[in-house]
Amino acid sequence: MIGVFDSGLGGLSVLAALVEALPQADFAYYADTAHVPYGNKSETQIQCRVLAIGDYLAKHGCSLLVVACNTATAAAVQALRAAHPGLPVVGIEPGIKPAAQDSMSGRIAVLVTEATANSQRLQHLIRDHAGQVEVFVEPCPGWATHVEMLQLDDPALATDVRARIEPLLEQGVDRIVLGCTHYSFLAPLLREVVGTRAQLVDVAAAVARQTQRLAGRLAQGGGRLQLHASAHPERLRAALPRLHLGRLASRIA
Repeated sequence: MIGVFDSGLGGLSVLAALVEALPQADFAYYADTAHVPYGNKSETQIQCRVLAIGDYLAKHGCSLLVVACNTATAAAVQALRAAHPGLPVVGIEPGIKPAAQDSMSGRIAVLVTEATANSQRLQHLIRDHAGQVEVFVEPCPGWATHVEMLQLDDPALATDVRARIEPLLEQGVDRIVLGCTHYSFLAPLLREVVGTRAQLVDVAAAVARQTQRLAGRLAQGGGRLQLHASAHPERLRAALPRLHLGRLASRIA
């Protein structure tokens, strides 16, 4: 079984890509809804939660782990790998490299949580992969919480999205990296503002391809899905149709 986890609902966007790439694999998804969001927490707090979830999933039979959270990857993926040296661990990082490579204007933006914005891992990504382009890092406090509350049509969110994106477009940004898995569910709202002026960069499919390469025998299973949460697990299943992921419901064991 492949374990996938996030602070809440955001990682479901990655899970959907994983299921598409590995339709016969068995998955366990864990949402840390008792501690969401991670974006405003310290690195120590995030590491504590990631290690606890890694232990939980390993004890429940997962032999490959996918950290479907940019903030958790930035803060704790190395600690998770050290704690479980026998398990392959796939993290997720903002798609700075492909955005920088594809940018025609030489200017890209990265939409992230506050914790990711302040992480050394993000700075290293920019240094290693975006040396020839200008990178605008835009923290987006509150966006993940709107997704968690399924408030995707909130006018206040739409106003905030426009207020953050328009100045980036005016600076000539032509690639906008979704640096939090929650933001994938805001793509329709973002596209309303962006139009044809820039492209959104989401790496869920790349994470799925890496997981596919590592899956081995795990690719062959019963196509089942287990849902786990640290609080209100019933909300996890109920959220699937609201996030246009109703197709995952038929897999729930």
